Amino acid sequence: MLKPVPIERVVPGMWFHRLGGSGYHHAFVKNGFLLEARDIELLAQGGVDELIIDTGRGLDLPEPPPPAGGGDGPGETGAAAVPLPAAPAVLAKASAIEVEIQHARRLVQQGKEQVIALFGDARLGRAIDPESAMPLVDAINASVGRHSDAFISVARLKSHDEYTYMHSVAVCALMLALARRLGLPEAEVRDAGAAGLLHDLGKAAMPLAVLNKPGALTDEEFRVMKAHPQRGWEMLKVGGSAPEGVFDVALHHHEKIDGSGYPHGLAGEAIGRMAKMGAVCDVYDAITSNRPYKKAWGPAESLQRMAAWKGHFDPEVFKAFVRSIGIYPVGALVRLESDRLAVVLDQGESSLLTPKVRVFFHARKRELLFIKDLDLGAPGCADRIVGLESPEKWNFPHLEKLWLAQ
Repeated sequence: MLKPVPIERVVPGMWFHRLGGSGYHHAFVKNGFLLEARDIELLAQGGVDELIIDTGRGLDLPEPPPPAGGGDGPGETGAAAVPLPAAPAVLAKASAIEVEIQHARRLVQQGKEQVIALFGDARLGRAIDPESAMPLVDAINASVGRHSDAFISVARLKSHDEYTYMHSVAVCALMLALARRLGLPEAEVRDAGAAGLLHDLGKAAMPLAVLNKPGALTDEEFRVMKAHPQRGWEMLKVGGSAPEGVFDVALHHHEKIDGSGYPHGLAGEAIGRMAKMGAVCDVYDAITSNRPYKKAWGPAESLQRMAAWKGHFDPEVFKAFVRSIGIYPVGALVRLESDRLAVVLDQGESSLLTPKVRVFFHARKRELLFIKDLDLGAPGCADRIVGLESPEKWNFPHLEKLWLAQ
């Protein structure tokens, strides 16, 4: 007999017939099988909320216990209800990145709300004290220190209507991770985070019709937008004292090494190190975010494209940036030598080339697989990454659901 069962009531020994609801999911499998604890855990992690079980081939749902205080049948004593098994998601101990992703999701939301308030004050002409941003910077710094991949990956996910605010939060985290990778003193790491959080404050002075335009800017609109670094620098100068790097990033994060940037056309060593860092972090988050006029590029694809832009970034700063987020950042879609597709879950402990991945699709057979986590750096692992893939090419519009459900 086929029966729908909520995932929280599924227990080992039941026979998986198919998924409930629409029956389509990234954890879809063709053939039924006897469920084990790890299978249930992976299905729950993947967002499955209902299964269809076959009670003729496996366990059925237990009968509900009689009500306390007695019943109609002889010998009923009103015993306490038998507790249900633990929810699948807690059957195994969470990893460090799994724990930090959940914390990062809450912190990202808090950060967005604080940045919205900052921009609101700036639009009303209120002075912005850079020091007021430091509690948020310190909280993000603590998260990045525990596991940088978690916060950076979560902050990358944003809708186009919240881009302006979430972008500031994301660049803050990227600057913190990059400063750590460069080995800067802790005081300068905090300065880098503050610079990232406040780098786009000048956009608060831009006309909303231009700032929120759902399409590419005209030449005249772009000329208006190019004034935001100068306006941000002015706002910060009026607001109070701050480390010089905070002002420098606000004013010069659109400068390029070859001198083709703005507002001052600085080149080479005329651009300060903190501004060089801001340029890399600003662009990376921009191109990995969905915009009204452009779909996001994948994290690994974005690094490849940025590497090809000669004259844009300082080479040493860019190399450090790649090391800070990984050659295959969390969320990247990769093809394995086995022709399976997987999404990156975490960086490898011994090499940037051997991350932990979640396998879910067979590229050659073009069929979805039962999801499986694989540590490419583990002894005896025979598979390896052979290339990057485009989520758009494979029509995986919501790939983040795979790595967020850790």
